[in-house]
Amino acid sequence: MAEEAKSKGNAAFSSGDYTAAIPHFTEAINLSPTNHILYSNRSAAYASLHRYTEALSDAKKTVELKPDWAKGYSRLGAAYMGLSQYKEATDAYKKGLEIDPKNETLKSGLAEASRSRGPSSNPFVEAFQGEEMWAKLTADPGTRVYLQQPDFVKTMKEIQKNPNNLNLYMKDKRVMQALGVLLNVKFGGARGEDTEMQEAQSTPEPMKKAEPEPEPEPMELTEEEREKQERKEEAKKEKEQGNAAYKKKEFEKAIEHYSKAMELDDEDISFLTNRAAVYLEMGKYEECIQDCDKAVERGRELRFDFKMIAKALTRKGSALVKMAKCSRDFEPAIQTFQKALTEHRNPDTLKKLNDAEKAKKELEQQEYFDPKIAEEEREKGNGFFKEQKYPEAVKHYSEAIKRNPRDVRTYSNRAACYTKLGALPEGLKDAEKCIELDSGFTKGYSRKGAIQFFMKEYDKAMETYQEGLKHDPKNQELLDGVRRCVEQINKANRGDLTPEELKERQAKAMQDPEVQNILSDPVMRQVLVDFQENPKAAQEHMKNPMVMNKIQKLVSAGIVQVR
Repeated sequence: MAEEAKSKGNAAFSSGDYTAAIPHFTEAINLSPTNHILYSNRSAAYASLHRYTEALSDAKKTVELKPDWAKGYSRLGAAYMGLSQYKEATDAYKKGLEIDPKNETLKSGLAEASRSRGPSSNPFVEAFQGEEMWAKLTADPGTRVYLQQPDFVKTMKEIQKNPNNLNLYMKDKRVMQALGVLLNVKFGGARGEDTEMQEAQSTPEPMKKAEPEPEPEPMELTEEEREKQERKEEAKKEKEQGNAAYKKKEFEKAIEHYSKAMELDDEDISFLTNRAAVYLEMGKYEECIQDCDKAVERGRELRFDFKMIAKALTRKGSALVKMAKCSRDFEPAIQTFQKALTEHRNPDTLKKLNDAEKAKKELEQQEYFDPKIAEEEREKGNGFFKEQKYPEAVKHYSEAIKRNPRDVRTYSNRAACYTKLGALPEGLKDAEKCIELDSGFTKGYSRKGAIQFFMKEYDKAMETYQEGLKHDPKNQELLDGVRRCVEQINKANRGDLTPEELKERQAKAMQDPEVQNILSDPVMRQVLVDFQENPKAAQEHMKNPMVMNKIQKLVSAGIVQVR
């Protein structure tokens, strides 16, 4: 499943559809959250869309999961470059080159990052870095007043987050004035003439004695601006009252306050998401979904933070889950949660997605459950088994298990089919499932023991048969199984194995973790030496039941031979 989603993401990325690639990579990550390549691929997709913050998050996760993978540091460096964090980019590329010194991508990335840090770096980009930007804008009387305007502050934060997108805001006169302050240049132009940037004098004026700056005059606002500011303040008060009512579970009052806040200020989507939360608590899921959709649409228009968009989508997904009545109803909720994760990777959203997928799967199983059809499919499987058409029998037994996963007989029958087909590991799983579902079902023990015998694991087969005899001491099939195992074990004890049989058994035994532990135990290694070289010590060892059990295990495995 994860590999399939990854392939779809790679195909979309190769065709240049980076937006479509992201949900596929996200799906693959949800299915395989420790796969570093998936985070690397999604980081590349985000970077291609200039969403460098998300690209950086995924790149960091990549190197966290696979710190010795050079490509992860290439992704990390690229994300830092996109965010104009050249020092961090340089460090990332250097770290990658420590792992792969010949990597050309890392070399070229390091060269680019080093150039960007040098004297020739872009002054427009550097102007917006750090806290110094806000200090300069506050100190200048012309831009100080703009800092009280939320939309200007938000715009400057966006530019500071990604200075390379400055050209998107060049038509805003306030941004041009701020740029002039930050670069220490003047922007002229009047009567519709093109604005010209005049460079500041290269020689600084002689320093004058510092004089105390006069207190800034109160900001002059137009009547319209004053009214807008007052409405925003009123809206915030309404929101606070709504929050208080929500905490008291006074939901009708909360809705009233949030609705009033929206009437006063339609530029804050938090009023919508908060009202949606109230509707969700009240069980008014349709109204909740409508508010969430409006919040997403309005948020994109106003270029709100991705986290707020993700919050609205997550809330919508929660409402869709509450409305789900069958497995198909969970699909829209799952898709909504996935969209939310592409906006912002939040642990709470991821948990809600996993819970929705789990609930969908459980409902699918319940909806598919039908003992009557299961019995019909099992009988069809029995018919094909008698005709020795084992693949067809497996198909019908598998369908019967889907229809009724609690019927031990079907697992037992399918185990017999797998044994006939030589698919011993699959048959062993079915036999073990029989015993798991019903520990008193002796047929499960005979199936499991027979498969272990065919796999030449005679000790394990013996244990399985003996366990089954505890439930049915007179079961002839189990007794015959014990007898066959004893014959094979004694054959090894007497040294009657042919060279080919001995070699095969030894190779099989060396894959057994229990045999490996015995041979790697220093005490047991000394015991084996004593059996060859020190008969007196060997006699003492034979008095220890634990040691003799281990010796018997090695004899049965053909590792130790009795002469």
